[in-house]
Amino acid sequence: MVNLVAQTPCAGLLPRAIGGLTLTEVEAGVITSVAPLVGQAKPVSQAVKAAIGIALPGANRTTAKGGVRALWFGNGVAFVMGAALPAIAGAALSDQSDAWAIVQLDGQGAEDVLARLVPVDLRAATFKKGHTARTMLAHMTVSVTRTGAQTFQIMAMRSMAKTLVHDLETAMTGVAARG
Repeated sequence: MVNLVAQTPCAGLLPRAIGGLTLTEVEAGVITSVAPLVGQAKPVSQAVKAAIGIALPGANRTTAKGGVRALWFGNGVAFVMGAALPAIAGAALSDQSDAWAIVQLDGQGAEDVLARLVPVDLRAATFKKGHTARTMLAHMTVSVTRTGAQTFQIMAMRSMAKTLVHDLETAMTGVAARG
């Protein structure tokens, strides 16, 4: 009989430290997609707030409290990370816990690394802490969220974990070589 062993998406790939930059895997725990039905956005957001203490975020934003975060994920959809949600009337909920590779890029030059890969202006003056964007990183669709002054959380589909790490590592090496 085959003995299966559960592994995280970036098992054996991370952590990495290059120059003053670090790339680590984020284990978000439970991730639930919340898609309010037409006309139900406000009551669903109120129900989420009653359940976990934070409301659903506006477009391109996040809300957080303690270890729980709600992340805007596209047209009327948010991901709730770090807390299980009960059934919510007026919303389609979907467990996304095993579908995503999530990494954290941290350190002086993190913006420069992402500038090589992402067609979005992620400089602190325009993309502040708590801002998030669904965009491309090289050829992958990702979510990029600023979680600190020089810290970003990047989410890609689990099947793209190795490519995500490779592309970020290559850009980190290039930025470190310039310094």
